[in-house]
Amino acid sequence: MVNSELDMDQLLIKAQTLIEALPYIQKFNGKKIVVKYGGSAMLDENLKYNVIKDVALLKLIGLNPIIVHGGGKEISKWVEMTGKEPEFINGLRVTDAETMEIAEMVLSKVNKGLVQMMQKLGVKAVGISGKDAGLMTVKKRFPGGKDIGYVGEVCKVDGGILDTLLENNYIPVIAPIGSSEDFESYNINADDAACAVAKAINAEKLVFLTDIEGVFVDPNDKSTLISEMEVSEAKQFIEKGIVGGGMLPKLSNCIDAIENGVSRVHILDGRVEHCLLLEFFTEKGIGTAILKEPLF
Repeated sequence: MVNSELDMDQLLIKAQTLIEALPYIQKFNGKKIVVKYGGSAMLDENLKYNVIKDVALLKLIGLNPIIVHGGGKEISKWVEMTGKEPEFINGLRVTDAETMEIAEMVLSKVNKGLVQMMQKLGVKAVGISGKDAGLMTVKKRFPGGKDIGYVGEVCKVDGGILDTLLENNYIPVIAPIGSSEDFESYNINADDAACAVAKAINAEKLVFLTDIEGVFVDPNDKSTLISEMEVSEAKQFIEKGIVGGGMLPKLSNCIDAIENGVSRVHILDGRVEHCLLLEFFTEKGIGTAILKEPLF
């Protein structure tokens, strides 16, 4: 029952929000969406629950989401507990045999926790790693020619496994651990794993949840956030050195995904509540979308 004119205004705002979302829901109905989930949004329980609620809602309104998650900060915590200092080269974790065991243990725990949250929200989810059923075949990675241990580069993704899960109404939740042709386990950078999955299944969207707001013309000026950029512009940003640090490999992955069949790639600040819904279903969005062509 509406008790006042103010209540009616609030209800009308909610109705308008739903109407604004309608063309986007229609466009993406039945489409495959890959969400790379990591960063601070995995550490804050409230943010974590909101991300999972967003993904559950995407599923319930007819999209086909897939989660590829990280767990780097949790892995570093456990590595430190063994008396080691986490080491990175070119943004990749140096992974000896002991660290590989820790990474697999931590990622499995994270994976099943996310699945359980999905189940509580009434959607079916299946937690797997790249090792399961040969989902991800990898080869040893040598960044800059250096041997950094059990770090893998994805060579092949069996998209049929994911299609089978989606067809049976499950949300796949993927831990970035792969297997080589000689059945050794390898740690995979979660961004790279998400990109490989998105390409293999011709995803409509690939989303990177990060700890930054998006891509900026000037990283020191928040007013220079770019809402949309085409692949050619993204390449120019890399060539001119406008982006650096952790954004450089992310933007490279975005370009790779677009050039291999993914329609749109989004870089979002996972610290913003319901960032997925705001980017997908509102006219302005909140992060940066890299696209091959305009949406409408």
